[in-house]
Amino acid sequence: MNESFSTGQIAKYCGVHLRTVIRWIEQGYLKGYKLPGRGNNRVLKAEFLAFLTRNQMPVPAELISREKRVLVVEDDEEMANAITRVMRRDGWHVLHARDGFQAGLALGDASINLITLDLMMPGMDGFSVLEVLASKPELSKIPVLVLSGCGDEQLQKAKTMGADAILAKPFDNQRLLAVANRLADVAGND
Repeated sequence: MNESFSTGQIAKYCGVHLRTVIRWIEQGYLKGYKLPGRGNNRVLKAEFLAFLTRNQMPVPAELISREKRVLVVEDDEEMANAITRVMRRDGWHVLHARDGFQAGLALGDASINLITLDLMMPGMDGFSVLEVLASKPELSKIPVLVLSGCGDEQLQKAKTMGADAILAKPFDNQRLLAVANRLADVAGND
């Protein structure tokens, strides 16, 4: 079941008056729903966390998940499934995006510890994703591991555009986990 919060709980977390939270909901800044009967507002945890992130407000320590979360940005379904299996076996929670646009949506809704990024995708490719990540301070801190079958020149271009590490396809599963865990641990210690 999805965890939810009352307007009173949110007011306490944010250090604002209860009426302020109700206005946020009424004006559409914070997505909530009304309980049947009394009509009290509730807000799902994911919506509350997304609201805090969008508005550059601190996330309360008790709401931060200790689980490592990876966003796999990969258009090849078989490759995405392979990466997902390896990461899940190592205890990662995996989100999947098939292109750069879906990656942007996923980044707005979740706290991500690592992005694995294919460079060659239809629509918004991996280079475009790297540009967007670099341009947004709240996203630029997320480590990016490029997993690609591109040539050395393109892999180096990705590195100069902000990729933290690069693994050429095909890659060794243990090497993938070692690099992923190292990147997430370094980012977590900043």
